[in-house]
Amino acid sequence: MNLEKILAISGKPGLYVLKVQTRTGFVAESLTDGKKITVNLKSNVSLLSEISVYTYDGEKPLKEVMESIAEKESNGAAISHKEDNATLAAYFKEVLPNYDEERVYASDIKKILNWYNTLQAKGLLVAETPAEEVAVSETEAPAEKPKKATKVTE
Repeated sequence: MNLEKILAISGKPGLYVLKVQTRTGFVAESLTDGKKITVNLKSNVSLLSEISVYTYDGEKPLKEVMESIAEKESNGAAISHKEDNATLAAYFKEVLPNYDEERVYASDIKKILNWYNTLQAKGLLVAETPAEEVAVSETEAPAEKPKKATKVTE
């Protein structure tokens, strides 16, 4: 799951994908309707990869929270963000048992579940496979090219 280019823009609903950086800001494409918008550098923009959730042990990156939701739901959709606050809190407690209930508000949980369901519907929550280390044995190593003979003069 790569959240590096996924943006949440303050004052604009939904999530956006960073497309192009410009001199005065950047161009982002909406994940909901596909429309492209230009965003000024003065806008309050958050990369999802930089967001964390408060826990009693510190902070947990949003990516790990979303991975926990995906694991719980077998990569399916989570409950709707429109459920009542008690249902959302109980669900979030299952996903992240040690989240700080005093600093994580119902509105935060709604946002996270809405973002998760949006990304899941677009197929952007595919688990990343770690790069395979390929061990090359001597028999599999490519043969060295013969070096050109150079003439040595004394």
